[in-house]
Parts: sequence; C-alpha cells; structure tokens
Amino acid sequence: MPIIIDLVYLLVLAALSPWLAWRSLATGRYRRDLVAKLTGAVHVANPGRRRVAWFHGVSLGEIQLLGVLVPAFRKRHPDWLVVVSSTTDTGLAEARKRFADLDVIAWPFDFSWAIGTALDRVTPGVLILAESELWPNTLRAAQARRIPVVVANGRMSPRSHRRLTQFAGLVRPLLLNRVTHFAMQDHDYADRLRSLGVAASRITVTGSMKYDGASGDRDTAKGHELQRALGLTADHAELVWLAGSTHAPEEAIVLRVFVRLRELCPALRLILVPRHPDRFEEVASLLAASGLPFVRRSRITEPLPAMPAILLLDTVGELGAAWGLADLGFTGGSFDGVRGGQSMIEPAGYGVPCLFGPHVWNFKDAARRLVEVGGAIMVADESELERELAALIDDRERRTRMGQAARELVRQQQGATERTLEVIDAVDSGRDRTPRKRFWPISFTPR
Repeated sequence: MPIIIDLVYLLVLAALSPWLAWRSLATGRYRRDLVAKLTGAVHVANPGRRRVAWFHGVSLGEIQLLGVLVPAFRKRHPDWLVVVSSTTDTGLAEARKRFADLDVIAWPFDFSWAIGTALDRVTPGVLILAESELWPNTLRAAQARRIPVVVANGRMSPRSHRRLTQFAGLVRPLLLNRVTHFAMQDHDYADRLRSLGVAASRITVTGSMKYDGASGDRDTAKGHELQRALGLTADHAELVWLAGSTHAPEEAIVLRVFVRLRELCPALRLILVPRHPDRFEEVASLLAASGLPFVRRSRITEPLPAMPAILLLDTVGELGAAWGLADLGFTGGSFDGVRGGQSMIEPAGYGVPCLFGPHVWNFKDAARRLVEVGGAIMVADESELERELAALIDDRERRTRMGQAARELVRQQQGATERTLEVIDAVDSGRDRTPRKRFWPISFTPR
C-alpha cells in the first residue's frame, strides 16, 4: 500500500509541477527546506537520549495554537525533549520565532521514505498533531514503529465529514484507525468521528485550546510598540475597527462598508488584516485602486504623527497586538460559504465586540456561545454588517457590555490545554483512556 500511495503522490506532483514551479518563482514559496521535506533528512540534537515529544502544526494558525500547548507540556515534562514542525513557510518562520530554544524542523512530504527517515531521526515517544493533519503514510509509519499519535484540538467540519463519509471504507483503515486518540474541540466534532466508525473510547472532548491562548492582555510590549508606530495615544479619540483574517472578497466588502460608515463617524479607522501573507500585495493593490488613504505596516519605519484612515497589517505575528488596540472587530472567512470562518475567540479575549458572517462552522460552538451571551453578532450580508456596526458606533455602553460578556465567556471556557495534556499522558502511559467527566468543557450560561 505505501508504494501505491507514493506512486499516486508522484503522479499528482508531476501534474502540478508546472504550476508549482510558476508559484515558486512568483512568490518564493515551496523552495525553503525542500531537501528535508523530500527526503526526511531532518536534524534533531538529542545528546542525552531524552524521550521526545514531536508537535506538528500545519501552518501559522496551528503553530500559534501550539504556542499554548508546548510550553504547558514542557512545564509538566521538563525531562522530555520537544521538537516542533510545520509545513508552510509562514508556519516554520513563526515556529522558529516562538520556539527559538527548540529544534524546529520542516514536516516531510508524505512519501514513505521521507516520513520513515524523519521518524527514525526524531525517534518520538509520542506524535501530537494539531487539529486535523492526517496523512496515510505518516500514520502507517508511526503505527509500525509503535509511536502513539494524538490529534490535539481536533475538529471536523460538515464539509470534511461529508467527503470522508463517501470513502469511509478507505478512510478508517488508512487514517482514523491509526490515530491513538482524538482530543476534540466539541461534541459535534466528536459525533462526526463516531459516525465514521471511531470508537468512543478513542475520543475525548477537551474543549478548544484557543480559549486558553486568548490572554486578552492589552498591556503588552508588542501592543505598545504597534500603538506608538501608528501614532495612537493611550486615550485615543479614534474608533478602531479591525477586520481580521480576511479572504477575498471580504476586503472589498469591508472597504465599501468603511467608506459609508466614515461619513457618519469621521473618527473611524480601519485595520485590515488578510489571512494569508501571499495576498498582501493583492490587497494593497485593491486599496491603491480604491483611492482611499492607507499605510502598509511593513513600510512604517518611524512612528506616524497620527493613525491613517486605513492600515494594511502586512506583517506576521502582530494580529494579537492589533486586537489589543481595536474597539470593534470583524473576523473573516465567514461570508463566502467556503472556508468556515476564522477564530473569533482571540478578539473575544481582548473584550472586542465582534461581528462575523453566517458561515462559521469551523468555530460553530464559539460563535454560538458568543452570540448567546451577547458578546458577538452574526450578520447575514454586507448591508447587515453596516447596519450593526453603525448601531455599535453610536452606542458606547453597548460596546462595553458586549466586550465584557465576550471576555467572561473566554475566561469560563479556559482549561482545554490541561485536559489535552491529560489525554497525552494517558496515551503515553497506556492508562485507561475512557473519557472522564472532567474532560468535558465547561458550559457557560449568563445570569
């Protein structure tokens, strides 16, 4: 079977090679760490022959999630060596910044020879995969080496579930049956796994670790640095609207809404943060074509005298600091019905009253809870986004109430990281992994 899978990968790679070559030349992507990805020839220093925990996050979002889990694991297990990997260039760059004292390696392509070599070099005692990164050769190789695999903060969208259901006969033996334990974000995700044939004893609902990562601390060095760069004072009169993790065509929608709202509120400012760095130039071109005054964060070398009408946040790693400056929020990926929304938990932690579109299945539980407690608003379309924002702009007390409700919900839901560590420890020790009551996430009902 590994040979067949390798052949399929090679055929797909051959078919995509012209496009990949063009993308590599145009963007510089796919070239970094290419030898390690193709061969698995990664290097991990382990002179003391310590036990190894390998944590993997596909891209930037998953690495940020591991920014919560990895330090907690290291505190609990100081005798273990920890290795972190990522697939994308942005993920690797963030991992090398966050985990500067650890070995950070490129995740190998799922060719049997590459993943086998990498596992033999790293020799992990446990492999922890953030959210939903499952590959057949990887799981087969881990199983053959008796390396337990834990999916942390797992999720499964309705779309993925429908696709997997069509091929459940292949998915179970190639993927699902080879995962030792699934630590899932909520009950719906767990139910979808069970419907695919995964035993309940191999599933634990831990809650979402993204609540634990939402510190909500506005008094940080990064926040003050960004505030100074933008020319904002501590008691700034500007009203800052942050549209975060946006996808096309959401930037165009946000710009149209911003232009109309600014006629009613001249103090309104916009921070626009595209989800993917490779779209920074595209969004900058959109802004330039609109004729609206804007500044790119990457071009600010000296503090600005005053915040511009629009800031394009075209840097990586400053979104949290930007949320700490925001009075209003919008989280992207929620309007087109394709991506399932981006996280609204981080702005909630900062007490930012947030809006999002109707397509938020990636964060369905968080979105539902925030709306229920009055900490966020779901809008159907562009006109409703404008109407709700206009109402919030005119009602400072309501903004304050929403922010407090959002922050309190985040505080009540925290604890998933510790529950996930309990799962990892149980898997490592071979103890009974039947879900216990304390693993289930806390419910919060407003009084």
